[in-house]
Amino acid sequence: MTYDLILGDYAYSSWSLRIWLLFEKFNLPRNTQLVTFKAGSVPDQMPGWAPAKTVPAVRTPEGAIIGESLAIAEELASRHPEHPFWPNDPKARATARALATEMHSGFLALRSECPMSLRQGFTGVTSSDEVSGDLRRIESIWAHAREACPSDGPWLCGDYGIVDAFYAPVAARIAGFGLPVSDAAQNYVAAHLADPAFRRWRAMGLVHGETLNRYAQSYDTGPWPGPTPAPAKSVETGTPENSRCPYSEKPSTHLMELDGRIFGFCNAFCRNKTVADPEAWPAFTALRSRT
Repeated sequence: MTYDLILGDYAYSSWSLRIWLLFEKFNLPRNTQLVTFKAGSVPDQMPGWAPAKTVPAVRTPEGAIIGESLAIAEELASRHPEHPFWPNDPKARATARALATEMHSGFLALRSECPMSLRQGFTGVTSSDEVSGDLRRIESIWAHAREACPSDGPWLCGDYGIVDAFYAPVAARIAGFGLPVSDAAQNYVAAHLADPAFRRWRAMGLVHGETLNRYAQSYDTGPWPGPTPAPAKSVETGTPENSRCPYSEKPSTHLMELDGRIFGFCNAFCRNKTVADPEAWPAFTALRSRT
């Protein structure tokens, strides 16, 4: 059961991030196509995807096209009951659904004034009253979810699920703009920043596509507040320890250095996304540990 998935820019497309996380966290097979926000009209870049008119969109194995994020999430949950898209516990499931729906339709000030931009952090940000109101509401419902759904893990309603994927871009906005939230909310933000799947998406956003002026901010920039990646770098010469790319098994042609060791990849993107955050990629981590 392989899906077709069409997404927007890794660095900026918050709704694409949500759906990609669900596919990635639950290892669902997909063929992925990208559009770029720099290339103009998104619908014009999606021939054959009608009635969908924006990203993300999914084509099911039977050919149904779903162009609305909550509908995509619900359909995946229906098709893959073996995965905890929604919690099994009725109270936790109802709580998760309520929070995900509020995210889908709410927090317009935060989404408008603090667009997701994963390439840098901003400092000296002063929140408007409307954004501050959104932040207080977010603190409240996150705290409610944690109280209603006790768990030893960091996620809102037990295991990672739809509700957490839907709030991942909110966490990115809070972190990227340095917005003030409670300690409990900050812990939840930190869990997203440290999540390997989120880190993989951000690593791709750092190396794929152009920086778009429409997302520029007047604030000073600073380091991204998440975990510091291992200090890898691209190199032009050397003998890699691996003859084949850890992702595709194709011959190694592009090189990276980490801790004095040379590793090979099949193309520039495979190499560059690994340079951006080596420890986010399980296949590379396995290669690094065995050679």
